[in-house]
Amino acid sequence: MSHPRLRRRALTIATGMALAAGALAVPAHAATASVPSGRHLHDDFNGDGYADLAVAAPTATVDGRKGAGYVAVVYGSSSGLKTSTRQVFSQNSAGVPGGAETDDAFGSAVSTADLDRDGYADLVVGVGGEDSAAGTDAGMIEVLWGGPKGLSGGALLAGGKAYDAFGAHGHLTVGDVNGDGAPEVVTVESAQNVRVFSGPFARDGSTTHGGQVVTDHEDSRFLDLAAGDVNGDGITDVVAAVNDGDEWDARGVAVWTGTHDGLDPYTMVRDKSGYAMQGGESLAVGDVNRDGYADIVVGRAMEGADSDVDTPLAKGGRIAWIPGTAAGPDGTKAVIMNQDSPGVPGAAVPGSGFGTGLSIADIDGDGYRDIAVGVPGASGGGRVVTLRGTANGPTGTGAKAFSQDTAGVPGAGESGDWFGTAVRLVDADHDGRADLAVGAPGENTKAGAVWVLRGTSAGITPTGSFGFASGTLGTVATGAQLGYRFGS
Repeated sequence: MSHPRLRRRALTIATGMALAAGALAVPAHAATASVPSGRHLHDDFNGDGYADLAVAAPTATVDGRKGAGYVAVVYGSSSGLKTSTRQVFSQNSAGVPGGAETDDAFGSAVSTADLDRDGYADLVVGVGGEDSAAGTDAGMIEVLWGGPKGLSGGALLAGGKAYDAFGAHGHLTVGDVNGDGAPEVVTVESAQNVRVFSGPFARDGSTTHGGQVVTDHEDSRFLDLAAGDVNGDGITDVVAAVNDGDEWDARGVAVWTGTHDGLDPYTMVRDKSGYAMQGGESLAVGDVNRDGYADIVVGRAMEGADSDVDTPLAKGGRIAWIPGTAAGPDGTKAVIMNQDSPGVPGAAVPGSGFGTGLSIADIDGDGYRDIAVGVPGASGGGRVVTLRGTANGPTGTGAKAFSQDTAGVPGAGESGDWFGTAVRLVDADHDGRADLAVGAPGENTKAGAVWVLRGTSAGITPTGSFGFASGTLGTVATGAQLGYRFGS
């Protein structure tokens, strides 16, 4: 039996309302397709040129084992995400290593990359609560292999030591941190050291390229990991939201620069005062201002702590956009926003959790990447706010908000739904405009559900939106918290 130490959101998921049951589950494999020349997406599992969506339910019951967890995949198409082409994976699925056990938390973290360089994206899954011969809560990281018929088969990539919780929430990302063209898997071991497993990986999960451990001597604690090229040198860097001091609310943003020799020791992003910039608990990385450097967006949903005195706009949660430059992220030019910022819908109300979920992609096709921000504690069951990207970073001008009470969105919001706990912008129909997927893990008394809203040249629209839950997937609803996490 396992006892996962998932890093929980500060907000507690409570009772939600029921989503209408979807179609009965059917055996689901995406249609066979060749890999389009020059069109390899990091989240296209069947190589048809359309991005796919992976969504986790790490507390779900599988074959009677509570908290075993599963990950569902919905495939993209010319008409967007289609629930008729879906797959559900657990550790009891054919080819997936291990077996479903109580509290294993399969899907505690999810990422995507082509680990074996065959032209098909693979799904990297954290199993943060897995017990092994190495000890209790050692955790493990597994891969499900992509191919022309979708995901099939898998392998064990790495396992931790007792209480490492390899693959726990916030402890997994993927990127080419040594510039050799093959992605690395990056996780956390011993609670504070970054562990790198170097690719490419063979189909049995092995690699001949070793890896790296970057030791932290500052007793930091990692809250979230993300990857992107924040200095524009062509090599992926790793970013972390960290608790970087003795005080529990001392949030910071750490960056490990990628080099041809691997990751350098981290540096902290600093603000205009020269001190470590106050960070948060969630991260997204992407080029918002279209200058060729990936930017960092950090969400700070936590509030009411002593450090709020030095944290602008902490009320109700906030985000900070930190632009990338040739010298790395520049905290002196950060743009900080909350729901009281000009143009941002709603109002900054304590407990709203603005910044809990984050995703970056171009929604309207104007060439600038936009930001989706989850506000799961907002009144009425939570909402998502979209912020437009510009040459100067994100702006409240043209911002929009969506909830279950928005006309055209299925269902009705209720307290405890936590709509917006996870968000994902994904161009599932390859039209150059990202669609918005929203997770509400508290829906229907913690059964959870997912909504999909379409992207247009005018931004996200509720027209044609749809939702799906356990009825569509053919899974156990009770306590699953579907929508807790999306693949990134």
